[in-house]
Amino acid sequence: MVGKHDNFRRLKFKVTGAPLNMMRMVVTYDSGSPERIEVKQNIKQGGESRVIDLKGGKRSIRTIEFWFDAKGFLTGQADVTVFGMH
Repeated sequence: MVGKHDNFRRLKFKVTGAPLNMMRMVVTYDSGSPERIEVKQNIKQGGESRVIDLKGGKRSIRTIEFWFDAKGFLTGQADVTVFGMH
């Protein structure tokens, strides 16, 4: 769930705790329409994703769902922090 309903044009995320293979994310907008975004990126612990442009310009986001494979399940849990850009 996205706490504050701001409008965003781009997203980027950072991974801490353990590496992971991000396959895709599904962004659901306040309008209820989802956008499936293929990411397909291996991200090291402490690494960041590429900047991801959202379709339709600035949009208000309700939820973001991540689909990934954890690579460091023996070394800890991966935490994902999302940054929204206006």
